[in-house]
Amino acid sequence: MERRESTFVIAIRVLKERPSLAVMMFLQYAIWGAWAVDLSGYLNSKGFSGVAVSLIYNALPIMNLIVPFTAGQIADRFMPAQRALMLFHFVGGILLFVLALQRELIPLTALMLGYAFFYAPTLALSNSVALRNLKNPEVEFGPIRMWGTVGWIAANYGVSFIRTQFNSQQWGAIDLFVIAGAVSLVAALACLTLPNTPPAKEEAADPLAFREALVLLRDPNYRVFFIIAMIVATELPLYYQLTSPFLRAAGPVVGITDATVPAWMNIAQIAEIFTIALMLPAVLPVWGVRKAMLLGIFAWPARYLVFALTWHFHQQAPWTVWLSVAALALHGFCYVFFFVVAFIYTDMVAPRDIRSSAQSLINVAILGIGMIIGFFFAGWLSDTFKVGETTNYAIVFSIGAVITILAGIVFAVLFREKPAGEVAPQTN
Repeated sequence: MERRESTFVIAIRVLKERPSLAVMMFLQYAIWGAWAVDLSGYLNSKGFSGVAVSLIYNALPIMNLIVPFTAGQIADRFMPAQRALMLFHFVGGILLFVLALQRELIPLTALMLGYAFFYAPTLALSNSVALRNLKNPEVEFGPIRMWGTVGWIAANYGVSFIRTQFNSQQWGAIDLFVIAGAVSLVAALACLTLPNTPPAKEEAADPLAFREALVLLRDPNYRVFFIIAMIVATELPLYYQLTSPFLRAAGPVVGITDATVPAWMNIAQIAEIFTIALMLPAVLPVWGVRKAMLLGIFAWPARYLVFALTWHFHQQAPWTVWLSVAALALHGFCYVFFFVVAFIYTDMVAPRDIRSSAQSLINVAILGIGMIIGFFFAGWLSDTFKVGETTNYAIVFSIGAVITILAGIVFAVLFREKPAGEVAPQTN
């Protein structure tokens, strides 16, 4: 029997064979990682309310819903994908530098929406360039995408290094946007090395193609999956928006500083790499979708309850902060065994002729609507349970834990896994 290459081996091989694609994916997510991880902590330290932070963070989810009608269609129809990537990253880099000089909510929110308009389509375009230029995309895309997670990790170590060595918090600009802007301009230059990827000859995809997949919701079993997926997705922003200010507030008792928080939070992405490369291929075929997703769902309250415990006891028992640092590794289980498996399950059960539309539908539900609701919910929780100038993270994360526990119980009781293709009847 032919020996199967591991994800890590394929990732190294693809790096050697297609270095421009690996570099593109590395820079694509390094841009996002440079500002997304610690921006909430910075804004919180400057007195921004939770809802104000939500407005800024929601720019990207909002644009993820809008760009299929605008920038995504322009790139699909009128110019090669690598040129569109170069244009969007160049304009995005300039906007990031302008963002770095802002201090007020309205210009920050407006410029963030403008930046997200150009960055959001690059998420799909980078995937498109990779898929169309890999020899065996079904096998090689996962490992090439892994270089994006490596880029996210590298960006955050870079932020912590620059802050530690150059005290960049005192630059007179939001240093995260300066760093992200520089990486974005490098990404624009790197696009010059990408293989030519002209627009497909066939007509561009319908930006409302996910409507075709609504047939899946006729099946009660898929409806349960879909609703629970959207509910759990609303809890992801609690991690993205609140973990950085939580660690900034609790971490000093063990020597964690504002400058080093981004580096510590990299534990989550490192765990994600190992989970998707080693654990998912071993667990999913044996456990199936239902058990794998339950593992993913219940990893969320486990992490949030550790955070809540830490906040309650960190002054009396500083070692509990290290429990929360270790719990960051649960992000690998939370993200991979829930979100990645959700996309795999949708592909398994959708009729062949609407699989792409089904992926669009679940993307809109999870990464669009779910995330938008979640960021506003995280901001509301942060403001509602604030004592003086500090949020009571024990209550906030306990609420997130309760919601995900209830979602997991409902999913366990009502969801029944079906063989691939056995969901809704195909449309005529």
